Amino acid sequence: MKRRTFLKTMAATAFGFQVVPSFVLGVNGQTPPSRKLNLAAIGAGGRAASNLREMGDENLVALCDVDDRRAAANFKKFPGAKQFKDFRKMFDAMSDQIDAVVISTPDHTHAVVAMAALRRGKHVYCEKPLTHTVAEARALRKEALARKLITQVGNQGHSTDTIRLFCEWIWDGAIGDVTEVHAACDRYPEIYCQINKLEQVRAERPPVPPELDWDLWQGPAPERPYHPVYVPRDWRGWMTYGTGTLGDWVCHVVDPVFWALDLDMPVSIQAEADGYDPDKHADLYPPGTKITFEFPAKGKRGPVKLIWHDGQRTIPRPDDLEADRKVVGTGAVVIGTRGKIMYGSHGADSCRIFPETKMQAYKRPDPTIPRVRVSHQKDWINAIREGRPAGSPFEYGGRLSEVGLLGAIAIRFLGRKLQYSERAMRFTNCREANALLHSSYRRGWKL
Repeated sequence: MKRRTFLKTMAATAFGFQVVPSFVLGVNGQTPPSRKLNLAAIGAGGRAASNLREMGDENLVALCDVDDRRAAANFKKFPGAKQFKDFRKMFDAMSDQIDAVVISTPDHTHAVVAMAALRRGKHVYCEKPLTHTVAEARALRKEALARKLITQVGNQGHSTDTIRLFCEWIWDGAIGDVTEVHAACDRYPEIYCQINKLEQVRAERPPVPPELDWDLWQGPAPERPYHPVYVPRDWRGWMTYGTGTLGDWVCHVVDPVFWALDLDMPVSIQAEADGYDPDKHADLYPPGTKITFEFPAKGKRGPVKLIWHDGQRTIPRPDDLEADRKVVGTGAVVIGTRGKIMYGSHGADSCRIFPETKMQAYKRPDPTIPRVRVSHQKDWINAIREGRPAGSPFEYGGRLSEVGLLGAIAIRFLGRKLQYSERAMRFTNCREANALLHSSYRRGWKL
């Protein structure tokens, strides 16, 4: 993807956005109190702490969380913010006082919360993955574009210099034409694989803690008894609530190649997994997966095969990687016709061509993509003030999330090569898989 294509893409994304005159930067880049954004945080514990730390200069008017204990620190830190447990009641009470919403809730509630905010005309920052199902992601993308709202998905690595460096090298032809990508995540296996706790959950019926509204925590998900294995964090390994390692980390690890190669959606997905029976473990994530995505040729780029590895499955060691260098555990090895690049996630590890002799011989191009000099969260805040798209709007971050969600479906059909049509949003050779593209909400909840 050449720079001119990149600029055209960014211009098309920005089309229709207008400068928001009520929010302007003050003298010397400081925001005067009268110009601060009125923010509401839905999800006030856990991941919210990091998001609110980056947005603390704004005017936080409301905090909403179903767990008083988890939210206690931020309730104390922001005493001027009104406190709620139910985001719907928060909007009913003070929608006209809110400019933008930060969503840091579990995956299964992202879509209903974000849609409620968008329909009230609020700009939205939502943690990744954007949604729990593909249909939800499509619906949020459509709504955000129609209302011309400023959105951002929480894949923080998208605002780093590293992803821009990688794109510039790929577009410069540093390793020739990319044909294959090995991406991986080896982090937090004790969170993402909960198979060993299945019998424990079936056997125990502990009481709900008084500080937790379990009914609200479940939100649109099918009703089930409370168990501490789900909260506060291990819900990520239960597919009713989370999306496993794949859903969580595709938005970080695959982001650089998704941008640089303009991948869009795969035409086929095939999964392998360790220690996993789809019939017995349908609500759980495997101890290790290998998932192969095939992306079609596009423009001047040929087809690309992306192989995802997680848990017990790791990236195979390239023959030409120096003996003293480790294969990245969370990151990717990108294979081109004239070389290879290895990079880590979140921009934490600089991308490098290998072997090192090729890195030293490479003449790096001048930067062509503007760098983000603030955090990912502040980029969204600045985008609202400036009336421009943020770095990873729902239109982009939602499509990236969709890749992970498709892979999570393939795990339920091990060994079967699922053929996928992006335009029709359906699997063309597996009727059963199509049902998993959509969400079924329990009574009282809707998108």
